[in-house]
Parts: sequence; structure tokens; C-alpha cells
Amino acid sequence: MAPGKPTDAVTDMNMKVSAESKERLQKLYGLDKPIYVQYFDWMKRVIFFDFGNSFKDMRPARNKIFERLPATILLNFLSLFFICLISIPLGIYCAVRKDSFADKSITVILFILYSVPSFWLALMLMILFGIHLGWLPISGLYSFNFDTMNIFEKIFDISKHLILPVAVSVLVSLASLSGYTRSGMLEVLKQDYIKTAYAKGLTEKQVVLRHALKNALLPMITIIGLSVPGLIGGSFIFETVFSYPGIGRLGYEAVMARDYPVVMGIATLTAVLTLLGNIIADILYTYADPRIKITK
Repeated sequence: MAPGKPTDAVTDMNMKVSAESKERLQKLYGLDKPIYVQYFDWMKRVIFFDFGNSFKDMRPARNKIFERLPATILLNFLSLFFICLISIPLGIYCAVRKDSFADKSITVILFILYSVPSFWLALMLMILFGIHLGWLPISGLYSFNFDTMNIFEKIFDISKHLILPVAVSVLVSLASLSGYTRSGMLEVLKQDYIKTAYAKGLTEKQVVLRHALKNALLPMITIIGLSVPGLIGGSFIFETVFSYPGIGRLGYEAVMARDYPVVMGIATLTAVLTLLGNIIADILYTYADPRIKITK
């Protein structure tokens, strides 16, 4: 329904292309068929993870996605690791120190970060650390002389390129998980068994980490499980800003080029990750709460 067609990039800029040539291109890509026919043709191929050939360069869309997948997995794994590493302790601390100055200050700062557009934050960090200070690279995943480096220099080079994209992903995502952690902990800390634990003489650390945290994990597991496809969706923006060679940037380029096979391939992959995240969350529930059992 969007204006324009995939063939426009080839035909509109070439005055020698005739109307007959345009029609042949439409038939070649199968765009002359009704929508429902195109959909069922696509469904028959997608069973075998075949999304067809890219309209942009006629390469298999599956290959283009798999080439970019490792970079996106690396970025999202690091982002999710640091999001959990920072936001869960912050949420616990804010819950234990409810309504204190530290709690209110952290909450305000986190929601300011949550409200900041990721592309604007990415640009500000690029200007500060990449241009003014010159500490970090601002685009790509490798330096130009990457092939001439030894293994340790390559690891260091990739690490430097990852700092800014990971930082943007983490900063804009902290508020959500820390907020759920805080709410879950506050609910658990009101329970009678927590008061009993205190009455037995247990320290605050023992009560919070051994008794309260485990019972507050369920909402956190849900958010973490659903955040996997969310990170890929968010990476469309800052991967493009940082020229990061991942699926997000590939998806943006495919949308701009009306490259339907690549767009549908990435959308399908995101849907699969959503289902996978739900399944992993359901499995983790049984470890967090023994009352939940997986029935055959």
C-alpha cells in the first residue's frame, strides 16, 4: 500500500525503459499477481525458509539476512546482558529504599532516558565521544585496516565500535526493566513471609536476595523474554545511525528500496524470536516458581 514499486528504482531513472519492459519486470517479480496469490506463493516457500531473491541485487534474501545476523546477535546479546546487569540491581535498590531521595532521583533519570529518542541520543554520543573527544569510532563494526591487525587488536577494535551502539541500546531500555523490577519487589516486600523472615533475625541482604528476589522474578522474566525481538526492532534506528552492519540496517535499507523479500524475511525472523522468547520465558517460570509445572 506504500507509494512506489520495487521496479521504480530500475525503470524511473532510465528513459530508455519502455512500458513493455516495466510490465515484464512486474511479471518477473510476481508483482502482477493478486495479493492473496502472492501471499500463498510466499507461504509455500517460507516453510523452507526461502524468502525469494532480493529485488535490489537478486541475491537470496535468506543469505543476506544470515550474513547480517551474527552482528545483530552480538549487539543484542551484549545489550541485554548490560541491561539486566544494571537495571535489576537498580530496581531492587529503589524498592528497598522506596520514596528516598535516591529512589526518586534514579526514577527521574531513568524515565528521562526512556523518553529521549534513541536516534537523538545516538547522535549526541557520536558528537561527544566520536567527534569532539575522538575517543570512539562512530560507524561500522571494523576499522579500515582491520585485516592487517592481529587477533588481540581485532578484538579491541570491535569492542571500541560496539561501545556506542550498546550504550544507546542500554540507556533507552533501562527504565522499563528497572521499573518492573521495582514494582515486583515492592509487591513481594509487603508479603507476610517477608515480615516473618525479618522477625527471625535475618539481615536485609538475606531477606531481599534469598526470599524476595526469587518471588519477584516472574514479571522480570516476561519482560526479558519479550525484549529479544524488541531489541531487533529498536536496532532499525541506531544501527542505521551508526552504519552498523546488522539486520536493523539491512531492514531499513530494504524498506527504502521496497525490497519485499528481505523485509518479509526480517519480519518473519522477528516473529520467530517473539515466539522463542515466550517459550524461554515459560520454561524459566518453572525454575523461578516451583508451583508452575510444564504439563505434557
